[in-house]
Amino acid sequence: MGNRVIVGMGSCGIAAGAKAVYDQLEKADLGAELCMTSCVGMCYAEPIVEVENEAGRIMYGYVDSKFAEVLIQSVKSGSELPAENRIKEDEEGKKYLDRQVKIALKNCGVIDPESIDEYIAEGGYEGIKKCISSMKPEEVIEAVKESGLRGRGGAGFTTGVKWSFLAGAKNNPKYLVCNADEGDPGAFMDRAVLEGDPHAVIEGMLTAAYATGASFGYVYCRAEYPLAIKRLEKAIVDAKAKNLLGDNILGSDFSFNLKVKEGAGAFVCGEETALMASIEGRRGMPALRPPFPAEAGINAKPTNINNVETYANVPFIMREGPAAFNKYRYEKSIGTKVFALAGKIKRVGLVEVPMGLTLREVIEEIGGGSSTGRPLKAVQMGGPAGGCIPESLFDTPIDYDAINATGAIMGSGGMVVMDDQTCMVDVARYFLNFTQKESCGKCTFCRIGTKRMLEILTRITEGKGVESDISLLEELAGHVSKTSLCGLGQLAPNPVLTTLKYFRDEYEAHIKDKKCPAGVCKPLITFKINPDKCVGCTACAKACPTKCISGERKEVHVIDQEKCVKCGICRDTCKFDAIDID
Repeated sequence: MGNRVIVGMGSCGIAAGAKAVYDQLEKADLGAELCMTSCVGMCYAEPIVEVENEAGRIMYGYVDSKFAEVLIQSVKSGSELPAENRIKEDEEGKKYLDRQVKIALKNCGVIDPESIDEYIAEGGYEGIKKCISSMKPEEVIEAVKESGLRGRGGAGFTTGVKWSFLAGAKNNPKYLVCNADEGDPGAFMDRAVLEGDPHAVIEGMLTAAYATGASFGYVYCRAEYPLAIKRLEKAIVDAKAKNLLGDNILGSDFSFNLKVKEGAGAFVCGEETALMASIEGRRGMPALRPPFPAEAGINAKPTNINNVETYANVPFIMREGPAAFNKYRYEKSIGTKVFALAGKIKRVGLVEVPMGLTLREVIEEIGGGSSTGRPLKAVQMGGPAGGCIPESLFDTPIDYDAINATGAIMGSGGMVVMDDQTCMVDVARYFLNFTQKESCGKCTFCRIGTKRMLEILTRITEGKGVESDISLLEELAGHVSKTSLCGLGQLAPNPVLTTLKYFRDEYEAHIKDKKCPAGVCKPLITFKINPDKCVGCTACAKACPTKCISGERKEVHVIDQEKCVKCGICRDTCKFDAIDID
């Protein structure tokens, strides 16, 4: 009989139906302990249920109510567990997991994120205990420097050096901030860590506080992450109850208090000066530097800011030693990096890989390649401030400098994968539309320059572009980058510049030929049924939302162009590739 049945209850699992599965298991009187965990990273296989017994822990994916009933009967009867749907043991699961090295994600999908005892059983809080009992603050900073850990929020600044700035500041009190204002489209790294292992982030912040002399901290988390906030707040309460947080921690002179600050979803508040303004209750707008936060941050006092993944790496470094972390290295990039795989990719999810793996290895081997069966075209890295890397450069290693050389940035770790039915001009328009709306408006070129760039891109996708638009885009991009105050404006042109660099032919096709090669921009395309391929199955006619397709069964169908809204449902429905796009 199974000893424990564990349901993956991260946001992705719940969205896929895990709560209903959990309720079904709860009502079944299993005769085994029913537990929960968070996302193990295999979002593509949710809902996920694990059965743990004397033989080990078996993971099942794609669990619906029917398969849940099979598991219930197996567990209750003590009979042999089903062999199907074992996602860790199948070829797909092995490809997804075998290349990964989990440090920041070590406990995600393994422990109950709402149980401090399970975190402690996995070695949790051993790192901070070691610091308090046997290390001086400067020794902690040296250990973090020796590890080679760089900020995982995008800039890649050396973490130990950053901490030393705060440690050397003279004013008090000192503040720590965890930036969990994750706003990039297609990114969900911070959410998954906070939902799956909140105590690792707390312990990382405790270590930073001990090393720098900070006495108070904030986790700035967007309010759109309610489950992450709920689990984080419970973790704070539980840590205080065990004297691992608060005053005189573990009987020492070291005190550190922590509070969750909910952000209202402004993308610009991911920038550190805007974030601190928001914490203070002011409008989130960037400020000039210097002074830098280590000199004058929250309430004009010394402040240090790192992101979720950076803090989540620290307990491992302190517990296992710097060498255990920096043995994973490629050039100047050390350790591992968490990526959110999204878009046209088979195995959507969260992965953690050692530096130096190539983009191709992550996208095609771990992620399984194209989900549509069509050739891959590009990957967007670094969010709206990042860039599009073409398939021809997928052999680029995961390394800060190598990624920067492509025109993209590592960013916090989002990877949005695109196939050949993606229009790169439209992609540039989409991301620029996002950053233009999220601009705080303080800088003229960010406020107005991005607006003019967006207008040009929109004009091109509508077939109204002129040849001078390309040079005008490049000129405006330079001005916006050079004259904007913060990273949002400085990097906003990146999607435009990288798509111009690698996919200029698509811009030219839109402008000169008034065609969208990918068949995406509606004003430039016409859907037609190929009479040589149409078999008259009527599937397209049944699927068409405007009922613009007509024809008898087993006869060639036709599209009424006046009624066609160019939604593409007919193309996606047709099994005979009979829908052509002009």
